[in-house]
Amino acid sequence: MTTPNEFSSCVAQYDPHALPVPAAQAIVRQWATPVDAVERVPLRDALDRVLAEDIVSPIDVPAHDNSAMDGYAFKGSALDAAASTVELTIAGKALAGHPFPGHIGATECVRVMTGACMPADCDTVVPQELVERSADASSIRFSAAAVKAGGNRRLAGEDLARGHVALRAGRIMRASDLGLLASLGIGEVHVRRRLRVAFFSTGDELRSIGQPLESGCVYDSNRYTLFAMLRRLNVDTLDLGVVRDEPAALEAALRSAAASADVVLTSGGVSVGEADFTKQLLRTFGDVAFWSLAMRPGRPLAFGRVWSGERPGVGLPALFFGLPGNPVAVMVTFYQIVRETLLLMAGATPSPLPVIHAASRQPIRKRAGRTEFQRGVAARDAQGEWHVTPTGSQSSGVLSSMSEANCFLILGHDQADIAEGERVEIMLFDGLI
Repeated sequence: MTTPNEFSSCVAQYDPHALPVPAAQAIVRQWATPVDAVERVPLRDALDRVLAEDIVSPIDVPAHDNSAMDGYAFKGSALDAAASTVELTIAGKALAGHPFPGHIGATECVRVMTGACMPADCDTVVPQELVERSADASSIRFSAAAVKAGGNRRLAGEDLARGHVALRAGRIMRASDLGLLASLGIGEVHVRRRLRVAFFSTGDELRSIGQPLESGCVYDSNRYTLFAMLRRLNVDTLDLGVVRDEPAALEAALRSAAASADVVLTSGGVSVGEADFTKQLLRTFGDVAFWSLAMRPGRPLAFGRVWSGERPGVGLPALFFGLPGNPVAVMVTFYQIVRETLLLMAGATPSPLPVIHAASRQPIRKRAGRTEFQRGVAARDAQGEWHVTPTGSQSSGVLSSMSEANCFLILGHDQADIAEGERVEIMLFDGLI
């Protein structure tokens, strides 16, 4: 694993005092070692779990050539012999699960339903709405131009061929994946064990819900947003509550968290305040890779490792993220720095979050030299073009700005002020938050 002293040579723009966001993302990826424990679970319990091995199809899907619609199956060569109209005698019928057992001649057809096995010798289906049936329902006729030879037939293995990979290891299982595996007759799968994440808030001013709110105190919201964001990632969580701004209490909480979890998240206690002890403690029994980012909100963010023993290398290790104390900064840093790391450690192969461009409906002040993640409301106009409006105050303490917003405006490290109508990158919350 990379050590802090090696960062300056392997990461561009390495500066632990004010690290650009892309460089910070590169560092945490290097430290994201996937959990190696695997367990076998029933298919119904596999939703949102990370697949631990490739799934190879044991059968062809579909297992047989079948009809793509309700109609009449026949030999495509009948089209070659026809001038303009094809006339065929109905020899029988085939239903899903009830195939036609015999063979047909060149001028015969079989009534078929969607999903029914194609009768022997048949390779083409004409839709029922394109045919005329005789008065006694013994034959059909249709235009030779109504269908091409081989039309409306699904081939065996067309969806998935036997021996081919159905799902790759590292995939986060979705509802469609469960259906796909069920169609292969697979009832159990190997998945990575869930990642374990411990989290707590720091601050003498914090009170938990249900406690009296004394003068100068506030209710702790960060543990609830962290819990919700972690819940969306389907990790096992350990909520250690609120920890006092006191070195011994913080040390005990960090050691306990490292002994119990793969990752430790804290909020507050990583800035330069007199009572911010977390960074000092990590120098004793942990590694610190960086503690400040060139981003807004979220500048004070510490990242490294923490050990359950009395010094680095002793006891059990856990990755550590010391998030800011301001509520919006907690959410921004989680989604931009922490989220991908947790997915990688869970064994997943995460895709980059989609970013689209939208025209700003108002000027935006921006200082070059840092990445900003402002909150905004994005919508499409009548022509289908995206527009975005910031949600008023962008203070990192205004949590309502996140509730009102439906996207992040991503203003790059080198960008300066944005003019009205200028296009900016946005990341929609839908599917993220």
